[in-house]
Amino acid sequence: MFTILMLALQMFVPMTLFDFTPDADISDWVTVDDTVMGGRSAGRFQLNAAGHGEYSGNVSLENNGGFSSLRYRMPTIRVEGFTKATLRLKGDGKRYQFRTKSSAGDRHSYVGYFTTTGDWETVEILLKELQPQFRGRKLDLPDYPAVTLAEVAILIGNKKEQAFRLELDWIKLE
Repeated sequence: MFTILMLALQMFVPMTLFDFTPDADISDWVTVDDTVMGGRSAGRFQLNAAGHGEYSGNVSLENNGGFSSLRYRMPTIRVEGFTKATLRLKGDGKRYQFRTKSSAGDRHSYVGYFTTTGDWETVEILLKELQPQFRGRKLDLPDYPAVTLAEVAILIGNKKEQAFRLELDWIKLE
């Protein structure tokens, strides 16, 4: 009975995965760029003067590169009952990927896409629509089961050279 009540409450109470504030500890957020494969892209992450997470940089296609990612690995949590990820952010009009991993040991991620408007907005990504990928290739596996969550990430890789800038206010599950 208690488990059923807890699952029912989760449907109505969002879970904050990260709230960017001026005193937030962002030490568990890391950028991983195509330099791991010889590329030349460069992403940076910091708290800006307003206390928002600011992810910016340049994507380069040199040396078969073409992506930059920002990753937040956390202790694995249970996420049954949640149906969507919501992100309050301000982008630059570019297309990004929202990525999850069920387990820290997973090589593949579950991927969904969103395009920013250039204004502050709340982006919603349905968890059941996140598709498994590895190195940009879709895998013949089921979509994200939304049972456990060990990592969230944002990736830009639009097959073109471009500067990017994304401000993050918070990330929640609903």
